[in-house]
Amino acid sequence: MERQLKIEESFLQTHRDFIANLQKSLDVLEKDINEAREMQSICTDEWCYATESYLDELYKMIYSISEPRWLADEDSKKIKELRQRVHDLYAAYKQAA
Repeated sequence: MERQLKIEESFLQTHRDFIANLQKSLDVLEKDINEAREMQSICTDEWCYATESYLDELYKMIYSISEPRWLADEDSKKIKELRQRVHDLYAAYKQAA
């Protein structure tokens, strides 16, 4: 039983690190999209393709996260927020592109 608890703790910490890194990735992408809104010269075809590919990958990663039954409500909420945020960023990208 003790071993199982250690495994769950380890998985939970890894899961939280993964979520934190996804949040950082969305921060970087949000900054780039906001800059593109302000400077139309950034919005080249190459930039649009790269940004859309990046958004697609993040979307796949975030929506493929399965929530373990023992996951805390706080962690579940973060996943839901990430899903909403990537959706909002895609809308912002479409406005900037």
